[in-house]
Amino acid sequence: MGDSTVTEPEGHEEVAVPRTVTRGGARGARGAAARLRRPRAPRLWFEVLLVAMGYWTYSLIRNAVPEQRGEALRNADWIWRAEHGLGIAVEQSVNHAVNTAGWLVVGMNYYYATLHFVITLGVLVWLYHWHPGRYAATRLALFATTGVALAGYHLFPLAPPRLMRGGHFVDTVAVHRTWGSMASGDLKHVSNQYAAMPSMHIGWSLWCGLTVCALASVPWARVLGLLYPAATLLVIVATANHFWLDAVGGVLCLAFGLAVARLWYGSLPHALPRPAPVRAGRTAQAPSP
Repeated sequence: MGDSTVTEPEGHEEVAVPRTVTRGGARGARGAAARLRRPRAPRLWFEVLLVAMGYWTYSLIRNAVPEQRGEALRNADWIWRAEHGLGIAVEQSVNHAVNTAGWLVVGMNYYYATLHFVITLGVLVWLYHWHPGRYAATRLALFATTGVALAGYHLFPLAPPRLMRGGHFVDTVAVHRTWGSMASGDLKHVSNQYAAMPSMHIGWSLWCGLTVCALASVPWARVLGLLYPAATLLVIVATANHFWLDAVGGVLCLAFGLAVARLWYGSLPHALPRPAPVRAGRTAQAPSP
């Protein structure tokens, strides 16, 4: 039996297409998809460019979302009432208590302004060096988490507690004259002040914490990984930049990001196998710290 053919009309002519070619094309597409999903070592120049462009695009879109002040304030009132109904509306008490310790609240302001950049980039570098085969999947989870947050900013504009009408929260950056938030002081005009839901401080810090906890080989690093998102939760509430429920939104965004990575790679990032042994003449991958 020879190769069978199928015919497809093209104007008034019929063009014979070998079935083996059709099957081969499908196998080729599946093979290409499998190659894209295969754990591999990342390329430094590509990753630097991708992360930089990704954050620039995120900031551009986030700040381009219309500042719907009226709706954002109404949503803040609704969140505050909902938290009272749930019995978790203690943000104001935490905010006022921390504000009495100047050294503590100033430290929290700088924590809020810097660590979500520094530690997130640090974890990416750590993954690149120690876990190259899991880097792409973990980075995909981070990007998907960040991407879906943009939908939240557009669909549910939300004022932070410090901007509520009659909320009696302390804007710790303004009061203590520290550089602690893109949405306070002189920088407020270049940042969308009403994009508080979800909290990407929580989404990113939890991504960092879970990644380190899952992949680090030493106990103290795993403990620090778990403490980091917990400390971030305290900071975002104490500085009146977020409600508790904003943090829940960040957790849901991360769950979405992890689901995207699992669908694409077939497992969660930390469960992916290490890359195949390196060729002769190259140094083997060192154990993770």
